Amino acid sequence: MPVERMLATQEATDLIALTREIARRELAPAAAEAEENETFPREKFELLGKAGLLGLPYPEEYGGANQPYEVYLQVLEEISSAWMTVGVGLSVHTMSCYPLAEFGTAEQRERWLGEMIGGGTLGGYALSEPHAGSDAASLRTRAEPDGRGNYAVSGTKCWITHGGVADFYTLMARTSEEGIGCLLVDGRAPGLSAGAPERKMGLTASPTTELVLDGVPVAGDRLIGEPDRGLSIALRALDSGRLGIAACAVGLAQAALDLAVDYAKQRSQFGRPIIRFQGVEFLLADMEAAVQSARATYLDAARRRDAGRSFGRQAAVAKLLATDAAMKVTTDAVQVLGGVGYTRDFPAERYMREAKVLQIFEGTNQIQRMVIGRELAKD
Repeated sequence: MPVERMLATQEATDLIALTREIARRELAPAAAEAEENETFPREKFELLGKAGLLGLPYPEEYGGANQPYEVYLQVLEEISSAWMTVGVGLSVHTMSCYPLAEFGTAEQRERWLGEMIGGGTLGGYALSEPHAGSDAASLRTRAEPDGRGNYAVSGTKCWITHGGVADFYTLMARTSEEGIGCLLVDGRAPGLSAGAPERKMGLTASPTTELVLDGVPVAGDRLIGEPDRGLSIALRALDSGRLGIAACAVGLAQAALDLAVDYAKQRSQFGRPIIRFQGVEFLLADMEAAVQSARATYLDAARRRDAGRSFGRQAAVAKLLATDAAMKVTTDAVQVLGGVGYTRDFPAERYMREAKVLQIFEGTNQIQRMVIGRELAKD
């Protein structure tokens, strides 16, 4: 059932209505087959770009919509409720644009940002490495100065969403023994190659690969921010990215809840719909409470961000609660559907498989607890 949303402007209301129409007509009907065949839906991102949905939180002067993050996240939730691969892809793309939009020079934004948020290109975010997942500060990929103001980048990145299909990568590399830089790397640069897609339990239409960089040439004007500020830029981007994953999780949980409620109304046992049995009724009530609580948590963090206040701890809380809720709600949806929930005839089992990775994306939920605890320990 459509989520009732309280939006401050008519423009935001129209954006949600447009998103729901695209989700209903273009995304939901294509999801199951593409996931089954592991087919990346590049054309769906082009559609979102033409509809103006790839640059919602970014400035109008570069082709964005200058919408509050609160609105962008609700759009993201609507998309994710129809097709998680597209929702997560939009979240990753938006995060990949963030360093340029926030820390790039006016010349850099003028040159690249418009195409990035207009649908002309698709981005990937390259931070993790085989030995440096949660411990981002220990990354080893190096950007060696070539003596002419440019860089040669070598190393291996892993778990890259859109690996091999992205047009650009926002990539963190060591520019010195002490410093990490943020580089905008062309997806077709010589010396850059992607490994075979990982064989995942869910989000199978979204390619996740290693990236191997063998002396990849990167022009000096593609360095975003100061040469040694890349790690702080990466962590700032992750704060916003965690809110994106929280919204995706709520969208997935809402889809699972709607499926379970519809099934429970239609399935009869012992002469009445199973939704009339207290065991099922209470289970659905707990699922509804989890979805609504998670939604309220990510919206609270987004409003803090929109107000220019600190939101890192709240983003970690939202990501933690929303993804744990998605895992439980999708598992319970399978239980409500019973035996058919375990089959591919219904999307419940796919929702459950897709939910698991949300507890790992953008920092595992154990890392979120560390972030929250350290924030609480500060004076």
